[in-house]
Amino acid sequence: MKSILFYIGLMWLLAGCQKTQVKTPDSEHPQATTSLPTDDESIFNLTSTWHTEEGNAIHLADLKGKVLVMVMIYTSCKAACPRLVADMQNIERQVPADKKSDMHYILVSIDPKNDTPEKLKAFAIKNMMDGEEWTFLQGNEQTVREFANVLSVKYKEISPLDFSHSNIISVFDHNGILAHQQEGLGVDNKETLEAINRLAKN
Repeated sequence: MKSILFYIGLMWLLAGCQKTQVKTPDSEHPQATTSLPTDDESIFNLTSTWHTEEGNAIHLADLKGKVLVMVMIYTSCKAACPRLVADMQNIERQVPADKKSDMHYILVSIDPKNDTPEKLKAFAIKNMMDGEEWTFLQGNEQTVREFANVLSVKYKEISPLDFSHSNIISVFDHNGILAHQQEGLGVDNKETLEAINRLAKN
């Protein structure tokens, strides 16, 4: 039994290391119905505390009930992050009108020291992302690192206001289980929107 579990774990790690443009668990292995994610893999099991751009303390479980589209950025970024923000806005615009009320868009800062709730709020207003469907989250270094590992996002501080990081947008179902990932900048959002349309309720 131990050898079987070791083999499964090894295959999972190897699969996680592969870089692909789009990662969709259900579409890549449609025949593997017995290996679909379970509630044990929900991000809502994480008990860390976050602060929103409004300064409210929340847990990820407080986001339960809607389809979540998530990305990790930092507000002082001048290169990749503006394009990730544009991709998030583009996705939001293309979601069908009858599904918009079932969507929630989350931007998590990888720079919690500088991205205070006040700064996140100003960023949200500047980018016209201050509606109820948008939420910005500030954690601490430990909670951000933990969450980045869950999303397979790698980041590294280069200077006090500069990070190198992965460019991944993730889609979670109503129970907080990862359903789809889009990797890259300015890529075709077709498969991401298809995943959203499958998950979101009318």
